[in-house]
Amino acid sequence: MAGKTEWYVDFVQENYKPAPTDLRALFYFEAAEGINTREAIGRVASESSVGTWTTLVNMPHQIPHLMAKAYKVKGHLVEIAYPYELWEPGNMPQLLSGAAGNIFGMKAVKNLRLLDISLPPKYVRSFKGPGLGIEGVQKIFRKHNRPITATVPKPKVGFTAKEHAQVAYEAWTGGADLVKDDENLTSQPFNKFEERIKLCAKMRDKAEKETGDRKSALLNITAETEVMKKRAKMIADLGWEYAMVDVVTAGMAGLQTIRETCADLGLAIHAHRAMHAAFTRNPKHGVSMWALAKFVRLIGVDQLHIGTVVGKLESPLEEVLAIHKMATGKTVPRTPLTLEQDWLNIKPVLPVSSGGLHPGLVPDVMKVFGPNIVIQAGGGIHGHPNGTHDGAMALTQAIDATLEGIKLEEYARTHSELAVALGKWGRVHPR
Repeated sequence: MAGKTEWYVDFVQENYKPAPTDLRALFYFEAAEGINTREAIGRVASESSVGTWTTLVNMPHQIPHLMAKAYKVKGHLVEIAYPYELWEPGNMPQLLSGAAGNIFGMKAVKNLRLLDISLPPKYVRSFKGPGLGIEGVQKIFRKHNRPITATVPKPKVGFTAKEHAQVAYEAWTGGADLVKDDENLTSQPFNKFEERIKLCAKMRDKAEKETGDRKSALLNITAETEVMKKRAKMIADLGWEYAMVDVVTAGMAGLQTIRETCADLGLAIHAHRAMHAAFTRNPKHGVSMWALAKFVRLIGVDQLHIGTVVGKLESPLEEVLAIHKMATGKTVPRTPLTLEQDWLNIKPVLPVSSGGLHPGLVPDVMKVFGPNIVIQAGGGIHGHPNGTHDGAMALTQAIDATLEGIKLEEYARTHSELAVALGKWGRVHPR
C-alpha cells in the first residue's frame, strides 16, 4: 500500500468465487458525480466490512480474508460477498449494522438500495423462524385453503376499551375470525391495554358461544421490550393466541426477544410493518421490502403484511408476488433483482393482505394470492352502510362467492349484506 492514501478498490475482486459459507448481498447503486463504478462499489464493500477511508499502518493478518468482495457488476447492480466470520450467528441487529449500516450515508454513492441478502445454511440454522407458521395458524381456526378474515375497528384510535370490545363482538358475530389493534393503538388513557384485552376476552367468549366458531384477536403489545414481555404474558393468561408487534419500530433486537417469549407462551406473532416505507418505498435507495420480509421470517414471525396490489397502499404486483413466494416457499429461486435462498427447516409465514380492502376487491386479492392468506379489511367492514356486523358478513359472503366461482354481483342477489356493500364501493380501488 506504499504511496496509497486509500484502498477502496482493493475490495473489488471480480475474479472472486464466493465460498458456500459466504453471505452474499445484492445492491442497486448509483455512483456520485466524480466517482467511478469501481470506486463506488469498493466503498460499499469496504464500509460494510473491514475498511476505512485511508490506508493503515497496522493491519491484522486476517484482514485480507475478512474483506468483503464486490465480485459481480452488471449495470447498476453489484453483488458483494461477505465471509461468514464477519457475522455473529443469531444476531439480526449486527447483520443490519454491517450489511445495511453506514453505507447508505456515504457521499460516494448518489443512491444505494439493498435488494437482498442470500444467507448460507449455517447462518439460517442460527435462527428459529416462525413458531407456528402457516399450518399452525390455520389449525387455530380449522381453516385450510380458505382465507382467514381480520378487521381493525375504525377509526383506528379513539374508541374506549368498552366501545372497542363491542365493535369486536359485532365483527366476530358477523363472521370475522380476527379483530386487530391498529399499529398506533397500544395503551392510551382512553383505551388501556389491560382493560381492552379483558373486555375483548369476554366478548370473544360470547361470540364463540353464539357462532360455534373460533374467534381471536391481534393484540398490539408494541412498547419497550420488558413491557412487551409483560403484555405477552397478560395475553396468554386470557387465552389469546396472538401477540401483534410493529416489527420495524420495535426493532430487530426487540423482535428476537419477543420471539422467545411468545414461543414459551405458545403465542403466534402477527407482524405489522408500520414505518417500513420510510426505507422501502424509494426504488433506488434504502432497503427492499423483500429483504425486510426475509429478516423477520428468519427471526420468527407467523403472519406478515405484504401488500394488496389493489388497496390504498403502494404495492406493485411483481414486488408483492415476489414477497409472497419468499415468505411462503421452502426454496426461493434467483431472479434479476433477488438472490436464491434455501429456508431449510424455517417454517413459512402466513401473508396478510390489508390496506383499503372491501368486499368488492376480494376476487382480485384471491386471484393474486390464492386462498391461504389473511384478508384484512378495516373501513371495508365498518364503513358498511348497515354497520360492522353486516360489513363482516359481506366480506365473508364475498369470500364464499369467490371460492365457489360465482361473480359477486350474482351472489349478491341472494345475499343482501354483500349487495349493500357493492352498492357503496362496487369494485373501486381506493387511493
